[in-house]
Amino acid sequence: MEYKLLDGKATAAQMKQEMAEEVARIKAEGGKVPHLAAILVGHDGGSETYVASKVKTCGEIGFKSTLIRYEADVTEEELLRKVDELNNDPDVDGFIVQLPLPKHISEQKVIEAIDYRKDVDGFHPINVGRMSIGLPCFVSATPAGILELLKRNHIETQGKHCVVLGRSNIVGKPMASLMVQKAYPGDCTVTVCHSRSKNLKEMCLQADIIIVALGVPEFLKADMVKEGAVIVDVGTTRVPDPTRKSGFRLCGDVKFDEVAPKCSYISPVPGGVGPMTIISLMRNTLLAGKKEIYK
Repeated sequence: MEYKLLDGKATAAQMKQEMAEEVARIKAEGGKVPHLAAILVGHDGGSETYVASKVKTCGEIGFKSTLIRYEADVTEEELLRKVDELNNDPDVDGFIVQLPLPKHISEQKVIEAIDYRKDVDGFHPINVGRMSIGLPCFVSATPAGILELLKRNHIETQGKHCVVLGRSNIVGKPMASLMVQKAYPGDCTVTVCHSRSKNLKEMCLQADIIIVALGVPEFLKADMVKEGAVIVDVGTTRVPDPTRKSGFRLCGDVKFDEVAPKCSYISPVPGGVGPMTIISLMRNTLLAGKKEIYK
């Protein structure tokens, strides 16, 4: 079977262009340029890369961006003070606190302290709740990016069986919630599988669409996928690779070479969901700047 790539890199580039044009129009009309702030705690390699990429993309679109850094020993109290300050700063339209945080800081406490109207990561319980009942909200970036990837590739979702592998609050649960909505993309019959699921292979073999977000390298094999399925790979794990200059390569949750020939569409790693996540955060920032979701 000839598969097509769900090319996140190309789709994100197209969206970036569209947003840059819109920001240029806002500037030309004397409007307020959207401003994204990011808080980075410590020196986690993955977080550093992600935040640098977000700041760079802000510049390319024409947003204003601010990066606030703390060492890993920052107190929870100090971090919450900064969150409060950003909540009350009229120039900041949206902000994120890059996860994971050091063990001594409660991530949930920090997420709940963020003003939901500036929560462009879409993690605040108010945004999560609004999303689950189909109200306007900030949808967290990875699920929003996946929806956009399906939409722009005209993937048929209505009445399809979608299996979501993984139940994290950041990807698995919101993804399942969005795919079941009366909307496009959506209108699916959704099954959520996880580490405790029995007969996982049988479930996957029934699926028209599989969204894999387990964080287990090459978990999904060819014998778990039916002919013509659509596969979205959310996994990114750094695995050692002595042939690379960096000493590692990014590996998805899907055994790509084996699974791809059976698919109608499949997203690569890297270059699939990753670029869509960053561009969706930018889109949320633009919506925040224009006060389109919350006045």
